[in-house]
Amino acid sequence: MTEHLLVGLTTVIIVGVGAQWLAWRLRVPSILLLLIFGFLAGPVIGILRPDELLGDLLLPVVSLSVALILFEGGLSLRISELREIGGVVRNLLSVGVIVTWISGTAAAHFILKLDFQISILLGAVIVVTGPTVIIPLLRHVRPVRQVGSILKWEGIVIDPIGAMLSVLVFEAILQSGFEQATRMAVAGTLKTVIVGGVIGTLAAFAMVLFLRKFWIPDYLQNPVSLTMVVGAFTAANSFQPESGLLAVTIMGVILANQKSVAVKHIIEFKENLRVLLLSGLFIVLAARLQVSDLNRVNLASLAFLGVLFFFARPASVAVATIGSELTWRERLFLAWMAPRGIVAAAVSSVFALRLTELDHPEAEFLVPLTFMVIVSTVAVYGLTASCVARWLGVSRANPQGVLFVGAHTWAQEIAQALHKEGYEVLLVDTNRQNISRARMAGLPAVHANVLSQHFSEEVELGDIRRSVALTSNDEVNSLVSMQFAEAFSRAEVYQLLAEGEEEGHKRAAVHHLHGRHLFGPGMTYGALETAFARGAKIKKNRLTEEFDYAAFRARYGEKAVPLFMLDKDGEISVFTTESKPLPKPGQTLISLVSDDTEKG
Repeated sequence: MTEHLLVGLTTVIIVGVGAQWLAWRLRVPSILLLLIFGFLAGPVIGILRPDELLGDLLLPVVSLSVALILFEGGLSLRISELREIGGVVRNLLSVGVIVTWISGTAAAHFILKLDFQISILLGAVIVVTGPTVIIPLLRHVRPVRQVGSILKWEGIVIDPIGAMLSVLVFEAILQSGFEQATRMAVAGTLKTVIVGGVIGTLAAFAMVLFLRKFWIPDYLQNPVSLTMVVGAFTAANSFQPESGLLAVTIMGVILANQKSVAVKHIIEFKENLRVLLLSGLFIVLAARLQVSDLNRVNLASLAFLGVLFFFARPASVAVATIGSELTWRERLFLAWMAPRGIVAAAVSSVFALRLTELDHPEAEFLVPLTFMVIVSTVAVYGLTASCVARWLGVSRANPQGVLFVGAHTWAQEIAQALHKEGYEVLLVDTNRQNISRARMAGLPAVHANVLSQHFSEEVELGDIRRSVALTSNDEVNSLVSMQFAEAFSRAEVYQLLAEGEEEGHKRAAVHHLHGRHLFGPGMTYGALETAFARGAKIKKNRLTEEFDYAAFRARYGEKAVPLFMLDKDGEISVFTTESKPLPKPGQTLISLVSDDTEKG
């Protein structure tokens, strides 16, 4: 038994993480591969049977995992974002939910011919989108800021709302009369909001107090925060079913927006945990499917899905965005993005069990139909979201922009070379004169401290993929690289080599404290300053079969320093001390060439 459990859990982790890695390599939405791998591991091959593996622990484990994901989602929400999108988010979470609920109910009753009680319950279950599916898709599609923020807020906040609605509807249909059901629904809503709000707020303020008073040592802060989340979720659910999701979401939002203590380390820990939880949840979800469930796919079920895709979501977005400043392209993309996730699967499973106990004749349809909606929406939106976003011009697919930290004269020259090739660049400096000159040269520039919280919250970096620190202060360059390692990944943060430092020696023990060293050995701030002072220029050369890299070297000599290589598909490769791409015909080389190295 122990070996069986160990093998099963190991299978979930290996398959889940493997699917995430392969999705990254293939540049496809991770949730698609997670569903495919889970389906293969479960009903097709039979090496993973979640219900046998976890038994009665399955739903509690799923619920706790969703709670942690929602808490992490709450940590990513900034109240300041609501200044621009608050009205749309409010409408999506109110009238939008009602429109989706009514549409789903009507489609289930009139198209699938389900009993009205089951139809209204199914309609409530499928209003939920959720961060388990939205966040991976947003990371893959990278929509423009407003659209991305709206979908993020909707996906995170709608989970507790949808779960609450589903529970209230379920309890209401068990009542004998309309008046009693209405009274119960109103009371349940108030209890959920009060219990979830109070417990989530108390847990957040308790965590802030513990951190501010230094009552928790550093090494225990992440475990204690995890314990607080689980405790708040369980306590809230004990008082009112499904209020725990609201509690942990509120807890996350309060912690993210308070200014008393730093919670960045907690956010980073929860982000890493989220990846593992998401992988496991989707593998388990897909592995629970049965091959026989495919037999339920018929013309009626396809028509039901068609209503969800082409009427319910577009109608809810149309109503929610009335009077907003969103363009028609942004509204259309919002209308084509509503994948359902884990919460819908979890609550439908619970309700199906209880309905079966009550001998309801159509209880068996609830879970397969919910799973059909989940798999279909994830597959359709996952496969088409990037194409639709590019067609509508609302995505930043594969951005190649460069953030230049330091806007002095030769930093401007380097940035200008990329800018003229059509790449997004942004220069940041605390020197107003440097920023003024950069703007006069036609370069996007911001006067700010790049390390400040204001910069990270207010400056739009959606089209930026990497940072290049070119200041004269090595400590600042290192701090910049550390700051953006999370946003851009450590592979895409670069800085100059420190003065008097040889690559691979003094820094070998603290490699994680700095970025990748730019351009080549000896390329310090002083060396570049001297080179430009002596007349060095930035050159752009498009390599061909006749003028290849060898010809480039023959013309400019070995002292020419390649800086960037631009591929045919627009990818930028940065030359570093440890990575020197070999330029090929068809690529463009941006390099630093001194007057005395040019040979003709």
